[in-house]
Amino acid sequence: MPVELRKRKAPAPVPEPPAKKQSKASKVAAKVKEAVKGKTEKSTKSATANGSSKPAKPVVGDTITLDGFGGEIETNDGKKTTLKALVDESKSGVVIFTYPKASTPGCTNQACLFRDSYEPFTKGGLAIYGLSSDSPKANTTFKTKQNLPYPLLCDANATLIGALGFKKAPKGITRGVFAVDKSGKVLLAEPGGPAATVDAVAKLVEGGEEADAKVEADDEKTAEKPAEETKAANGDATEEKKADGEAE
Repeated sequence: MPVELRKRKAPAPVPEPPAKKQSKASKVAAKVKEAVKGKTEKSTKSATANGSSKPAKPVVGDTITLDGFGGEIETNDGKKTTLKALVDESKSGVVIFTYPKASTPGCTNQACLFRDSYEPFTKGGLAIYGLSSDSPKANTTFKTKQNLPYPLLCDANATLIGALGFKKAPKGITRGVFAVDKSGKVLLAEPGGPAATVDAVAKLVEGGEEADAKVEADDEKTAEKPAEETKAANGDATEEKKADGEAE
């Protein structure tokens, strides 16, 4: 008679050790970690959405890289250009005033104030330009009607306007003025009304004239000093010669 084998019962699973209770300090640390992580993700998403990865707008004293700054724009007569090209063409730098829309009352006032101050503003080598997102046709009409002696720049995509910090979100232009010298140093960068933008350039030009006058005065003093020293030396030589004659 065959022997019947009995199956052994499987051993009962070893119970898992009870989970350790999280200390109060650990719970607080975990919550802080989650909060920081959440804020970081939120700020990253916000920065991406707002495009804050773009360079900050220039401020007075900054030196900007002119190559590629603000992209390509065109003059009211349809000529393609860039900020670098405008600066290269100038004698000492450029002044650009921004205006929201050609032929509107405030913009007409601003453009005419720059027209009336054109000669004193440019005599030191600065070049003046108006800048808006208007079409070349609209800006040419504006320039002709108001007899403006300077070119008007057309920035349909507001690339230069945005780079200067005068672009409104989501759409629009802030009235303001910007100036940069041949080396790319920002001399002026501020928003303002029609008269305020003109006054800002007037102060800039006056400051430049005072600085030039000081340099000239210093040069004259430097030139006078060797002449005085030479005169004194000649006087000493004459006295010595006279003394020698008397001694003989």
